Amino acid sequence: MTDLSVEMLAAAVPAPITSAGNAQLGVAVLAGIAVIVLLITRLKLHAFLALTVGSLALGACAGAPLDKTVASFTTGLGATVAGVGVLIALGAVLGRLLADSGGADEIVDTILAKAQGRAMPWAMVLIASVIGLPLFFEVGIVLLIPVVLLVAKRGSYSLMRIGVPALAGLSVMHGLIPPHPGPLVAIDALHANLGITLALGVLVAIPTVVIAGPLFSRYAARWVDIPAPEHAVPQRPTTDSGHRPRFGATVFTVLLPVALMLMKALVDIVVDDRENEVQRVTDIAGSPLIALLAAVLVGMFTLGRAAGFTRARLATTVEKSLAPIAGILLIVGAGGGFKQTLIDAGVGQMILELSTDWSVPTLLLAWLIAVAIRLATGSATVATISAAGLVAPLAAGMTSTETALLVLAIGAGSLFFSHVNDAGFWLVKEYFGMTVGQTLKTWSVMETIISVCGLGFVLLLSLLL
Repeated sequence: MTDLSVEMLAAAVPAPITSAGNAQLGVAVLAGIAVIVLLITRLKLHAFLALTVGSLALGACAGAPLDKTVASFTTGLGATVAGVGVLIALGAVLGRLLADSGGADEIVDTILAKAQGRAMPWAMVLIASVIGLPLFFEVGIVLLIPVVLLVAKRGSYSLMRIGVPALAGLSVMHGLIPPHPGPLVAIDALHANLGITLALGVLVAIPTVVIAGPLFSRYAARWVDIPAPEHAVPQRPTTDSGHRPRFGATVFTVLLPVALMLMKALVDIVVDDRENEVQRVTDIAGSPLIALLAAVLVGMFTLGRAAGFTRARLATTVEKSLAPIAGILLIVGAGGGFKQTLIDAGVGQMILELSTDWSVPTLLLAWLIAVAIRLATGSATVATISAAGLVAPLAAGMTSTETALLVLAIGAGSLFFSHVNDAGFWLVKEYFGMTVGQTLKTWSVMETIISVCGLGFVLLLSLLL
């Protein structure tokens, strides 16, 4: 990926807080991850606490002084929250406006009215992908599952034929496309260009979601042929005036931050002159903070006011959107602390040295690390954060395109084979009324297809760009 020597890359790594050798550091990494896995899976401890304890265990096993370990963890936590916390909050506000105003329902109803028969799985992918842009994965599932069940029941479709494409659209957005927490944290940790990562992420996401969604759903429907559960469709939310935002205005609002960030990336590539006035404007407008803030402010009118929301109702919607993300912010922050502890202990330098003896490409190495942590912890976000911390030194000296592809490789690895230690596994199982075996044959296989295809398209882009 880069022609720089190991010595030049190592110069960018700060002095470690411990003098432990590679063997001890390797044991410390395994111990830290094992503690996190044990606390999350066996003792059911919250991921924030598990990551905090795991960071301290890592430092202790590496022989680092406790005060320096604590300093590394708190520094990483603060930097991560400062870098992505506001973006997560703005994404939550936009998602809540989309749901409460009925804008999400408007998108769903409009697309479904145009799709019939064989086009329905493709329509479900489109719906999930558009709605999944500003929404967290769990929120997207809660929002879309009633639609999936309704379509399957009224249209006499196989539940898997409709449900798998919707889940694939949500999952791909969650793992590969900012402003979702995982990709944002990886971009921040590897100092990647958000616009370029977003553009390349879309290129990877489109063929990946087609394969894992509509195409795979044909086989999933044969393997697991079940009807929609009878407790199927809850009542949809009603708005203050009984009106909903228009389809065009809703789609414009959802895609506004994406368009601004892509515009910035395009101008950066074409102009590439920091003194140019156009590039200065797009650098500001396309920054994640401004792009998401603009979408939220626009959404208050195109979504909230169009649905008849008063100023008080808008204020309440914003307030309610922020409370549920406290846990996400803490997990992401603690993951950043764990990442910084890994770096400061010298683990990144260790991987940098060992990787010279491995005939494993950097992108594949990053994917494998994310896969291992995903399988162990069940959390895509934890896998992304931890893997980004481990491979961060390898990003030194890379071009913007190479770093963006490294982020996407980590994101793809973080989605590999969801199983019983993943909350999403149980969410899908319960909503669709499946057994554990049926969930493994559908949801888990779908996640694996996304992960492997994502890596394949990332490697392909690395050869072409």
